[in-house]
Amino acid sequence: MERLIRIGTRESELAVWQATLVKNLLSQHGYTSQLVYIKSEGDTDLKTPLYELGVQGIFTKTLDIAMLNNKIDIAVHSMKDVPTMMAQGIVTAAVLPRASYKDIIVLKGTNPAFLNDTQAPALIATSSTRRRAQWLNRYPNHNIENLRGNVNTRLQKVKDNNWHGAIFAAAGLERINLRPEHAYDLDWMLPAPAQGAIVITCLGDDDFSKSACHKIHDENTAICTTAERDYLRALMGGCTTPISALATIANGQLHFKGNILSLDGKKKKEVSLTVALQDAAGLGQRAADSLLQDGGQEILDEVRNAQK
Repeated sequence: MERLIRIGTRESELAVWQATLVKNLLSQHGYTSQLVYIKSEGDTDLKTPLYELGVQGIFTKTLDIAMLNNKIDIAVHSMKDVPTMMAQGIVTAAVLPRASYKDIIVLKGTNPAFLNDTQAPALIATSSTRRRAQWLNRYPNHNIENLRGNVNTRLQKVKDNNWHGAIFAAAGLERINLRPEHAYDLDWMLPAPAQGAIVITCLGDDDFSKSACHKIHDENTAICTTAERDYLRALMGGCTTPISALATIANGQLHFKGNILSLDGKKKKEVSLTVALQDAAGLGQRAADSLLQDGGQEILDEVRNAQK
């Protein structure tokens, strides 16, 4: 009998959608799988995942623990939530074709006119320091409110509060058909590294799962997200550091854009590099080095000091 692949997932609507997508894709290649819903890390006798430099995966730790304890074979994540330094023994099995990498603004009302006036006051909601910093850089007279919860909860909060709007990842809303009518792409805002991509992880010695997942792997997305995550890792950034990156492929070339901002959005440094696709290896590190030498180090030090 062919081995059943146990797919670990959190219980949010988006997480289940992503895991179900993987289940269906594996089925197309003849693999049998089932979803395993992981609630918490409250079981006893657990192997604790060890993260390089003590980095903890806020959104991935529970599934990492389940995998290390043989409760699941693979786990499905929004790639932007996965630490650039994964738990020891866990590796990337596949990266799926990327959806939209864009951020969007979901408006409270129907009039987006205030978005065209960078000096007008407004009240915007987001919990992301990256989005907050980029927004304040463009709209210095806006005030930012904190917004947490899953996408359903956050959409409801937009309705219930007096905000002008709130910022979301386009992919998260579009995947579960929740993008409101009054939502607008923020083409000027650089995304989080690997935003819009889904990654599958497994144990490094699980050759069966690696072989199965390789059949649904998208190499171009992997190349782009590797450059973005290498850039993030080189800057030692996490979800509390305003670091953005986007890599795209066109005409046999890899185009990379990145930035770093101060927490208040007043300081900003950018980097842009283009290389032939065959020279893509190490691009993220080179972009980070260039940014740091061009004043990015000063901003990074300021952010770190503010967070101590």
